[in-house]
Amino acid sequence: MFELTETFYGNEVQSWLIAVGVAAGVLVALRLIEQVLIVRVQRMAKKTQTMVDDIIMGSLRKTKLLFLLVVAVFAGSLSLDLESDVRSIVLSVVMIATLIQVGVWVSTGLQMWLEHYRETETDGANRTTMNALSFVGRLILWVIVFLLVIDNLGVDVTALVAGMGIGGIAVALAVQNILGDLFASLSIVLDKPFVNGDFIVVGDMAGSVEHVGIKTTRIRSISGEQLVFSNSDLLQSRVRNFGRMEQRRVVFSLGVTYQTPADKLERIPSLIRSAIEPQEGARFDRSHFASYGDSALNFETVYYVESSDYTQHMDILQAVNLRIYRAFEEEGIEFAYPTQTLFVAKE
Repeated sequence: MFELTETFYGNEVQSWLIAVGVAAGVLVALRLIEQVLIVRVQRMAKKTQTMVDDIIMGSLRKTKLLFLLVVAVFAGSLSLDLESDVRSIVLSVVMIATLIQVGVWVSTGLQMWLEHYRETETDGANRTTMNALSFVGRLILWVIVFLLVIDNLGVDVTALVAGMGIGGIAVALAVQNILGDLFASLSIVLDKPFVNGDFIVVGDMAGSVEHVGIKTTRIRSISGEQLVFSNSDLLQSRVRNFGRMEQRRVVFSLGVTYQTPADKLERIPSLIRSAIEPQEGARFDRSHFASYGDSALNFETVYYVESSDYTQHMDILQAVNLRIYRAFEEEGIEFAYPTQTLFVAKE
């Protein structure tokens, strides 16, 4: 049976029991405070439209029990007579636990804010930018936390950073292609030549952008397969972005036979115009007798489809072609096709 006055590691048994009691009491108190704060912030969040209280509540829910236990043990150790080395170790452990917990809180807040931004933002370009900035922000956050942690462990951070700089140069030379893709990714995110959802054409390949990654960009082609482009190669290519198209310019030509009377030739532009103007979403621009062909009198017509939707463009084109065909049929105007007239001279 231990006597309360017996001494262990420089402290009486009574002092150890008091320290354990203080640690347990502090742990319970911190846990209760955490729950009370969560409940109060949750009630406040229901009454407000801002994201601040939601972020605070979400961050509080990520409070680790191990962190509370470390703080409680530190509080209990204050009632003990410890050696300076032991006291220094306890302080370092508390500081490291606090730094990691702060990193968890801030990282959780950034993640929640980004999810809220994704739900409310309709612009794909802004969503893509915020995804990249969130990743960079969290990476910087944890690098800072790591440096502060090892600084508390007694590591010379200045020398480490200098060494990492020299080593970084060697690594950069070894992985310059990967770094090139990384910087190309940042360029895509910041400059926004295209964003998720845009339909783009690169060379003879086309598809909708699905994901802009750190090294590659993934595109879903019209036929269904996934196309993967290196970011650096993609930026060096000429990209046609149909996702930014506000209207589509349509140019078409048709030819009629040389036997068409002049009065009917004069009416052809108005017939074509009357075929285009009734179409919803189409805007007539011009129609002219453009040239004399080898076997046809050629008319050139231009109109605009006030949408980037390819299906709508094809529906309007089909309707225009059918109306022109019916109008020409009613007027007795014949479409030209390649023909040759052979004159035979008798000697």
